[in-house]
Amino acid sequence: MKILIVEDDLMQRRFLQVMLTQSGREVMVAADGEAAWDILQKERIRIVITDWMMPVLNGLQLIQRIRAAELPNYTYLVLLTSKSAQNSIVEGLKAGADDYLIKPFDRNELMARLAIGERILKLEERLEQMATHDTLTNLLNRRALYTSAQTELNRSVRENSPLSLIMLDIDHFKSVNDAYGHPTGDKALCLVAETLLQNKRDYDLVGRWGGEEFLALLPKTSLADTRMIAERFRAGIEAAGLHMPEGRSVKVTVSLGVSSTASGSLDIEELIRQADEALYLAKSAGRNRVCTYAASGESVS
Repeated sequence: MKILIVEDDLMQRRFLQVMLTQSGREVMVAADGEAAWDILQKERIRIVITDWMMPVLNGLQLIQRIRAAELPNYTYLVLLTSKSAQNSIVEGLKAGADDYLIKPFDRNELMARLAIGERILKLEERLEQMATHDTLTNLLNRRALYTSAQTELNRSVRENSPLSLIMLDIDHFKSVNDAYGHPTGDKALCLVAETLLQNKRDYDLVGRWGGEEFLALLPKTSLADTRMIAERFRAGIEAAGLHMPEGRSVKVTVSLGVSSTASGSLDIEELIRQADEALYLAKSAGRNRVCTYAASGESVS
């Protein structure tokens, strides 16, 4: 969890840097609010410890700018100042500071207050994980997938690059549940999730769309390359299989449908519908195969 120290006094800045580094924390420093703002645009900073009185952009102005920017993750802000009047404390907290320390401060008090901030941020991370991830497979859930798909589509339009989707469904999943029980069905879902994670690229996104359906988002990927990745998913899942306690192996296969903005659509709902249609055709053609949506309406196996 990165901590940014914003302090124009060199000795105070170095003191804080050494103290926090020795405590095992990852620390960055800035000499004023403007320099700190530049860092915040490039780095994922979770905690900012800032002095109030600084040139260029003071601590209060920096805090107000951070709060107005609505950064992707919450930033815990600690304001340091020699102002001890009650109205100054209220002013700092109203500006958006989470905590307030009066100089000269006690080292142990600062460390204790930082620990509080870290506990709050870790709780936020757990809540975010619960809100955006499927509890069984730990993949992105449907809501997070849809939001990510819209974001990636907007990026693909700006950059004039393709965005492709792979919709996949476990073949005869109900039969697995009926024959071996729901715990084995859950293992099959986790097997598919693990195989997708192992075979995707770093910048691809995969998640559980619902039930036994999964969705993969492939930015900057042509239709031909997407088919190759879909085939890699299919082959990897088929090769893995489920190993039962008594030594038996349960074969798991999936059917996959591929769609892409290369077909002409720039609407996320339509792209999902196309991938789903291609998936249906893969199932109709015998399952355990990849089908690609074509603009003509005829999909290619």
